[in-house]
Order: sequence, then structure tokens, then C-alpha cells
Amino acid sequence: MKRIGLIGGMSWESTAQYYRFLNQALRARLGGLHSAELLLRSLDFAPVEAWMRAGRWDAIAELLAAEARALAAGGAELVLLTANTMHKVAPAIEAAIEVPFLHIADPTAEAARAAGCSTIGLLATAYTMEQEFYVGRLSDRHGLEVLVPGADDRRRVHEIIFEELCRGVVDDGSRETYRRVIADLVARGAQGVVLGCTEIGLLVSDADSPVPLYDTARLHAEKAIELALAGESG
Repeated sequence: MKRIGLIGGMSWESTAQYYRFLNQALRARLGGLHSAELLLRSLDFAPVEAWMRAGRWDAIAELLAAEARALAAGGAELVLLTANTMHKVAPAIEAAIEVPFLHIADPTAEAARAAGCSTIGLLATAYTMEQEFYVGRLSDRHGLEVLVPGADDRRRVHEIIFEELCRGVVDDGSRETYRRVIADLVARGAQGVVLGCTEIGLLVSDADSPVPLYDTARLHAEKAIELALAGESG
């Protein structure tokens, strides 16, 4: 089994979910007392978030590339970045290491395509919904049409992520907001909805949607375990 390295802490709420998802996925495959071999570099999110607001993506790229190198030096054989928005600097991370880097959008898109989706809705931070680095990968590499909420709803979805979910707050009123936004996306033609921020799965589940929800954190973790076990009989 390959050792998986995680760049986490952005926020730690979803990074904690990754630990559970990775070990659940491994147990589903191997059973018994098996657990995943993991290394974690957990960052202080506050200064990183300040850089995001200031547009200091160069500084974020330098930091995360250094963290990826540290993981590889520590024995990681596969690297994951546990935040969708931070994949804006994925090219810098990939260039910094010789071990594989698993981009979070790819297993998500593969799951949607396997389910027959050609049009998906996207809920995420404003950075992820509005910039090309993520939507473009889903459309250009995987052939998906991507729908995002209108401007007011994008702003509210973003606020709930940073002001509530990243701080461990799960609010019923915010769940109703997300349900309404999901319904709007479905009315516009979304056949499934990508939870394109790894915290969103803390707030909504398939019970809150008339179409399948694609939880990027869970799908990312499951694909990582598949790759970690590739070539092994268990």
C-alpha cells in the first residue's frame, strides 16, 4: 500500500473528514484491522485565507509546493491537497514533486460521467465557482457543462463556507439556503451537483437534493485509496 500525503488544515474541519473517508475506503476494500498509511501537513488557515483575499496566490503556491516537497521527503508516495479552492495552485505543487499528485476535480468528474451526467451544478467558494482553474478543468478535460448559481447566491454560498462551515458551525437555515440553490440549479438542467468545497458535505447530503450530490472530499479519498492499492491483492 502506498503512503498517502495530505496537505490539510484549509480548513481543519474538512481535513478531519478526510481521515475518516480514507480509512473507511480502505476498510471497505481490505476489511479487518487495516487502516491507511498517511502523512499530514496541517497548515494554519488564517494567513492563507488572508493571502486569498489579497490575491497573493503566488505566496500560496510557494507555501503549498514546499509542503508537498516535505511530504514527499517524508515518504509520501501520493499527494492530496484537501481543499478545492487551493487547486488553483495545483500546477506549482505538481512541478515541485516527483510523486503523483491526485487532482480533486478528476475523480469527481469521473463519478459524474460514470453516472451519465453531462450537465452539473457547482457549489463552492466564489474563487472556485467564478475562476477558470476548476470550472475549466471540468469542462475542458471531462466534457461537462458546469452551471453555477447567480451572483447573489454565489455570495451567500461563499459566506456560509467561510463564516460557518470552516468554523465548525452547521446551521439549519444555511442548509435551507443550500437546498434552495440546489433546486435552482436542477431547474436549470443540472443532473447532479458537485460539492466543490470539502466542507459542504458537513451541511448537506443526498437527502437535501433531488439529484445526486458529488462530495469531492469523499470521492477524492476513495480514488486515493484505489491508487494506493493499485497492483496489490490486499
